[in-house]
Amino acid sequence: MRILQVGLLIFCLFFVESKAVQAAAEATLANIAERYVKLVLAVGEHEPGYVDAYYGPNEWQIAIQTKTPSLPDLKAEAVSLLLALDHHKKDPKDPLAAQRLTFLNKQLIAVKTRLRMLGGEKFSFDDETRLLFDAVVPKVEVADLEASLALLNTLITGEGSLQSRFVKFREAFTIPKDRLERVFAAAITACKDRTSAFLKLPKNEHFTAEFVTNKPWSGYNWYQGGAVSLIQVNTDLPSTIDSAVNLGCHEGYPGHHVFNTLLEVNLVNKRVWTEFSVYPLYSPQSLLAEGTASFARAMAFPNNSQTEFEAAVLYPLAGLDSKLAQYYSDTLAALSGLRYARIEGARRYLNGKISRDELVTWLARYQLTSLERAEQSVRFIETYRGYVINYALGSDLAADYVNRKAGTNISARWRAYKTLLSTPFTASMLKQ
Repeated sequence: MRILQVGLLIFCLFFVESKAVQAAAEATLANIAERYVKLVLAVGEHEPGYVDAYYGPNEWQIAIQTKTPSLPDLKAEAVSLLLALDHHKKDPKDPLAAQRLTFLNKQLIAVKTRLRMLGGEKFSFDDETRLLFDAVVPKVEVADLEASLALLNTLITGEGSLQSRFVKFREAFTIPKDRLERVFAAAITACKDRTSAFLKLPKNEHFTAEFVTNKPWSGYNWYQGGAVSLIQVNTDLPSTIDSAVNLGCHEGYPGHHVFNTLLEVNLVNKRVWTEFSVYPLYSPQSLLAEGTASFARAMAFPNNSQTEFEAAVLYPLAGLDSKLAQYYSDTLAALSGLRYARIEGARRYLNGKISRDELVTWLARYQLTSLERAEQSVRFIETYRGYVINYALGSDLAADYVNRKAGTNISARWRAYKTLLSTPFTASMLKQ
């Protein structure tokens, strides 16, 4: 009798598992995409800020808000969706559809990981970035950072430490607050004009700009759907002249605003790939979003054209001496060797290797910034953790892709860049 009961139990378990596998195999991609969107929306109810943008059906969001599944239920759904996705084979005749499967798989791994983190599970910095953003940044050697500081020490002369000299140097290029709005408006207009010459954007696309305070970031794009964005600029700390073009390109054209617009136009509207109607912040999509946005300035203002534009237009608007524009630009270019310093500091801090105060000191030294700016950077790291890798690493991956696909031909470079803005990619896919 006992043998019969055990046999019956095994049969029942096998039957249930077989039904689950069969259900997974029968799930269409459209069904998986819809469930994925609802899964991300539900995670967002447990973690405010997790959903960076959503422009799908309102009723889905209302239903999730009315009855939000528990974290264990959401984990089970993530596992179920990964299983269902495994049953869909890539079509070699449709490479974009194959990219879609890989992208969605990586996104679901990130959702599952974030749910594990919300449940209290801890990861090392590198494991966290690998699972959430599909990328790991190689270790940064202190000796390399010190070599970059030595070079800068020859460029910034005067009394005091290099850090204090550099902070004072940059202060001379601060945009007065009463001129901030007009300088940023002129910069964003130029960013849009240069982008529109190569990328076709919807006629109704536009954004609203706001100046805000008390934020851990310098700028943010809140995409509203329908080719509309809200761009916020943080004025907690003074803005230097280079930040106008940098933020205009990064948050607007051809950065975040264009990135989200083209994904909506090409993938949501034309292909009806519903999964792109939601953007989970802690996901591989963010590395591509931040990477292309960080590389956007080099696309809109190649070579020395940013300096030339700033000297001709922005310096006069800001009331600054345009004869110093080239010197300022050349000095900032020497900072490139310190681009990964913030990531290495974040890795050491989040892995428990250095204290918070030591991180502030690290950032002030290796980013050559004031303690106030270093403190703001620490707040960003504490808020967004491994997300910090997406800027420098993402920009380098985007640059490598464009250089590999298009070389120095300007039109070809914009075509390659548009591919990054309007098709499914993750970090590991960019290297292929």
